[in-house]
Amino acid sequence: MDFQFSEDQRAFADMAQGLFADFCSDEQLRKHDVSGAPFMHDLWQQCVAAGLHTMILSEADGGLGLGMTELLAVLEQQGRALALVPLWEQQVAAAALARFAPQASADALAQALAGQPLALSLAALSASRGPALQVRDGQLLGLAPAVALAGQASFALLAADDAGSLRLALVDLSQPAVRLETGLSQHHLGLADVHCDAAAVLALLPVEATVWVEQRAIAALAALQLGVTEQQLRRTVEYVSERKQFDRVIGSFQLVAGQMADGYIALEALRSSLSQLVYRLDAGLGCEPQALATRTLSNDTGHRVGHMAQHVHGGIGVDLTYPIHRFLYWSRALGSTLGGTEQHLEKLGNWLADNDTLGWKYDLAEN
Repeated sequence: MDFQFSEDQRAFADMAQGLFADFCSDEQLRKHDVSGAPFMHDLWQQCVAAGLHTMILSEADGGLGLGMTELLAVLEQQGRALALVPLWEQQVAAAALARFAPQASADALAQALAGQPLALSLAALSASRGPALQVRDGQLLGLAPAVALAGQASFALLAADDAGSLRLALVDLSQPAVRLETGLSQHHLGLADVHCDAAAVLALLPVEATVWVEQRAIAALAALQLGVTEQQLRRTVEYVSERKQFDRVIGSFQLVAGQMADGYIALEALRSSLSQLVYRLDAGLGCEPQALATRTLSNDTGHRVGHMAQHVHGGIGVDLTYPIHRFLYWSRALGSTLGGTEQHLEKLGNWLADNDTLGWKYDLAEN
């Protein structure tokens, strides 16, 4: 199989790489960490000017009309650079509104196209005790926890329970029935708990929109994890190739070399799974098991490589003045979004149990 990007896709990746490099040196990231800013505002303005915030929106809706493969190319570069901007949340939410509720969400779409953050929360999809946000008679009741950039957004698309079905509700965050408690994540992204007390719902998307958004969110998070892990592994290899112990570079020790190889194998397994997922998304093919498998690999890869990298760095790995800790923070943050490995493995197992005729010998379609 050929996993190489086309010339146009490579051009988007190269453009994004150059843009992020201008704003995401280790020193610039350190300054952002201590600034208390909810995201990299100056970089975000450059992303908006380049149209990177609307890549998967159709041209009729004011976007670039590209696919998930092009977005994957950009998000991988974002992960490598640890560029703290809401690229995937913004356009996945906007694309869902344009596809499923264009009239009711006109104001939110206009602001999203102009670069105003549009918040997206899928926490209800993975809540262990059930959704804490409910739809009742066209109003939202309850809590959407830790919504990225809700404190900077005017509108939010929130997953909520509607009579047993999980649906996405568009809400105006400025209304009196909404209360925000703001803070920062471990990797310095602005978050807010969104408390709704009979908040008016501007648009309630159909049930199929939830699946549509979740699958694209999984692909986007996996693309970021791919970039984060790739750069983390590269920096770790550089470190073990220079750090000496017992008059030998530690990268020459069999155990350390084996850990690097295991990390690379996990990385390429994730790349393969993600490539299949985005291909199927762009081709309009069913991809429920592919999404669940990719999510599982993304979580495991981020966890395995992240902790391995910290381990081989020794004491310097926990020094906050040294840059490697940021990659662990990012991989953990990406892994906690949409739920953990066990939850997605359970869903995948249930899907396989319900589709037990899958396989070449039955001569049936893959999905």
